[in-house]
Amino acid sequence: MQTNDAQKASRLIREWMGESHCVVAFTGAGISTESGIPDFRSPGGVWSRYRTVYFDEFCESTEARHEYWRQKAEAHQDFTHAEPNVTHRTLAGWESTGRLHGIITQNIDGLHQLAGSQRVQELHGTARDVICLDCGWRDHVDRWVEEFLASDNVPVCPECTGRLKHATVSFGQPLPPDVLDTSVQWTTQADMFLALGSSLVVEPAASLPKIAADQGAKLVIINRDETPLDALASLNVRTLLGDVFQLM
Repeated sequence: MQTNDAQKASRLIREWMGESHCVVAFTGAGISTESGIPDFRSPGGVWSRYRTVYFDEFCESTEARHEYWRQKAEAHQDFTHAEPNVTHRTLAGWESTGRLHGIITQNIDGLHQLAGSQRVQELHGTARDVICLDCGWRDHVDRWVEEFLASDNVPVCPECTGRLKHATVSFGQPLPPDVLDTSVQWTTQADMFLALGSSLVVEPAASLPKIAADQGAKLVIINRDETPLDALASLNVRTLLGDVFQLM
């Protein structure tokens, strides 16, 4: 079923959730853009203006690490003041009352946790922390972005002087196996799967809604634009997430 009617969509989702035993939400950039965070893929986004720094480049090249930190420091300004929106808050409320099993997200901005969600699988990591690739030391990101902006020097690990990187998954870097395994487990358990604000093209994350549908779950896709998995959806809603979730 496809609809642009937010009221009809919200009514169906509430009805189906009442009949479901395990509801899982899967979120993409579309939930964050409604908090003012640009989509990296959109015209004018970071990826349209700068070349991608691949993981192997970061590991091997001082120049690549500097370009990586320059891009990340710019993107940091976009999300550091962002606040959770009505969709983030609604999902957190559903989790707190036991209506939502958990959230699987492609986003790196940490807004789900700021809204109060506890059960969040971050497929692509988080831009709110840094991690040392050499010793595993970890810290909040703010100090290190400020240091880079002040000095224009790539920060190094204070424990081992190793390569300090945002705790995100870069191109060419594998997803955290434990996060991916848990996400697949949640997906196979779900009898209702909400795919929210994702283009559903980035693998392996984009396979999760298909796995849920193949397992017999009700698949709800809410996205402004069409996705490759629309034909699998029990409900396909072409509108902004806030239009639907403000009615929940």
